[in-house]
Amino acid sequence: MSFENLGLCPALLKAVLEQEYTEPTPIQEQAIPLILKGHDIMASAQTGTGKTAGFTLPLLQRLSEGPRAGANQTRALVLTPTRELAAQVHDSIETYGKYLNLRSTVVFGGVKINPQMLKLRAGVEILVATPGRLLDLFQQNAIKFDQINTLILDEADRMLDMGFINDIKKILNKLPKQRQNLMFSATFSPEIQGLARGLLNDPVQISVAPMNTATELVEQNLYIVDKGRKTELLKHLIKSQDWYQALVFSRTKHGANKLVKQLEDDGIHAAAIHGNKSQAHRTKVLERFKEGKLQILVATDIAARGIDIDQLPQVVNYDLPNVPEDYVHRIGRTGRAGVNGHAISLVCGEENKMLKDIERLLKRPIERIELEGFKSTENFATAKPMTSPSRGGGNAQNRSPRNGAPRNGSQRGEGHRSEGHRSEGQRSDSPRSSAPRGDSQRNEAPRSSSGNRGTYGEITPVRTSDNRGSQGRGADGRSNPRSANPRPYGDRGNAGGGTENRGRATSYSTDGRSAGRPAASGQPQRKPAPTTTILYRSS
Repeated sequence: MSFENLGLCPALLKAVLEQEYTEPTPIQEQAIPLILKGHDIMASAQTGTGKTAGFTLPLLQRLSEGPRAGANQTRALVLTPTRELAAQVHDSIETYGKYLNLRSTVVFGGVKINPQMLKLRAGVEILVATPGRLLDLFQQNAIKFDQINTLILDEADRMLDMGFINDIKKILNKLPKQRQNLMFSATFSPEIQGLARGLLNDPVQISVAPMNTATELVEQNLYIVDKGRKTELLKHLIKSQDWYQALVFSRTKHGANKLVKQLEDDGIHAAAIHGNKSQAHRTKVLERFKEGKLQILVATDIAARGIDIDQLPQVVNYDLPNVPEDYVHRIGRTGRAGVNGHAISLVCGEENKMLKDIERLLKRPIERIELEGFKSTENFATAKPMTSPSRGGGNAQNRSPRNGAPRNGSQRGEGHRSEGHRSEGQRSDSPRSSAPRGDSQRNEAPRSSSGNRGTYGEITPVRTSDNRGSQGRGADGRSNPRSANPRPYGDRGNAGGGTENRGRATSYSTDGRSAGRPAASGQPQRKPAPTTTILYRSS
């Protein structure tokens, strides 16, 4: 079948022919006629099989037959999870609609909102957007939804599964009830299918391949390697196999930055894109990569959505994804548009459970390759698996505490999945104690006024006003009744700061130190300084 048989207008056929496409893909062959007839669609196809053109072409034709959008209005809304994917979809709309008198624009976070508001002022027939920025524009009256007759959710499974459900519901509540709804994605979990059916009106489900499967055009291999030698093996593969262009996936943003530095130090031209990079940086790096000016692009899962390069030869899983379906998305960046591709995974012992989940999803094992000099020294089958990410944990797949779904990051979820959270040793969110710190907290003796570290029982006198352990006392070492601190002597040893010591007689030296405490180990015993007894009234 050719595109002429799908009922497309001459202007669209001319644009398609200029892209050197002669025959529609299976997903295009099934979806285009149904969309032209006005049906709601829930379509699943392997990544790289032409889903974008599958909804772009019939959408352009239907809009070309209707009226133009009014001021601050749009007639078709396309929602995507990431900035990169939004830009890619808009590029396709401009490419195929170049001979039609239709206006379109794309809006997403991470850039100034005013230029986007200006583009929307006169109205556009097609608006491509990320959910967060779209709601921002709606709240500022820059866009109205009164004239929308078509809603498209691209990468629908990620849209719903990654924390966008609340934003999508807000948008759906503001749209006209009578509209055409289209959902396109590479993968649909059973849970997402049930949720999607609640959003669509009597949808026609299209699936041109088994659910969550990878295209046969991608050759898949993996290397079992020690975790500490992954970078060394990657460098060896790049140099020994003369890779001129490869997309490398890292589980975290920090890991992506670290890998880029290690590659650059070895003379391999690399750059990273992830949620912490500015939109200008991400756009520039992607353009260089697509033009062949960048050898290695290191990316996280979310930032890589929307990377569409017809002849990308290599995809490398430096880290396996926590979610098996993301593996399908990753390797789908290669083997596109009918061109063969190659996907390689570097797997260490702690990723054995992830590998089992991926192979269970694919319903077949991935071919293992042993490379001399890089054989794993650990027992892969019995290695302790990586612990599953917990809420507030340390990787890309963390769940949001707000709704229990993985959450995208700073731009209200627009392609910034939180790919690396606070780990051990970082500052806690719990409030700090207002009590002065005793020795058990500081692990050091108080400093003297001269800046030298003091020891208990020293002969050298220390001014009490400079003693950090004597907060709440006056210069004479007595308790200051006006002090807001209820524990004037801190937590030092048997000092009477705690409630269990109030009402007892406690001895202190005149310089504010506890009397009778032995010197540190190895220090000669000193005669205690004269003491003054202070009585506390029981409260």
